[in-house]
Amino acid sequence: MTKNRSARSRSHDDRPRLAIVPTSLREANAFVAEHHRHNRPVAAGVCVVAVKTDDRLCGVAILGRPVARKLEDGFTAEVRRVCTDGTPNACSMLLRAAWRAAKALGYRNVITYTLREEGGASLRAAGFKLVTDRAGGGRWSSGGRRAADTHPLGYKCRWELRT
Repeated sequence: MTKNRSARSRSHDDRPRLAIVPTSLREANAFVAEHHRHNRPVAAGVCVVAVKTDDRLCGVAILGRPVARKLEDGFTAEVRRVCTDGTPNACSMLLRAAWRAAKALGYRNVITYTLREEGGASLRAAGFKLVTDRAGGGRWSSGGRRAADTHPLGYKCRWELRT
């Protein structure tokens, strides 16, 4: 007996097989430059992970030290970028791999940020908890130091995963 499936539904066996693979910061930044909706590549990172399906790169995650100086305690890492091409489950898989990598490096907490209009389903699926929806925001410029604002300026949501 065969099951009737609509064109929109897929069985578990039809989903792409995803695998976490190592990659370089250079390759991850090139992927971010091509695919990220609103952020640019990062200058440095502590660790980079990627996800592939077959031989196609479909997502990257870049971990670094926290941008907010008050959160820099030596035991907190920040997921600076997560970027996928829309492959199902790639984002939550990258977030979990980033968490495992951070733990292996001795970090106790991992934080990341989303825009307030982003839902956070992948973060929740990876075990992250929403800490605040009023983090950051504003300009980096001050007095005699003018910076070009290329990032979204509104408040962000901060998410955290702890050991």
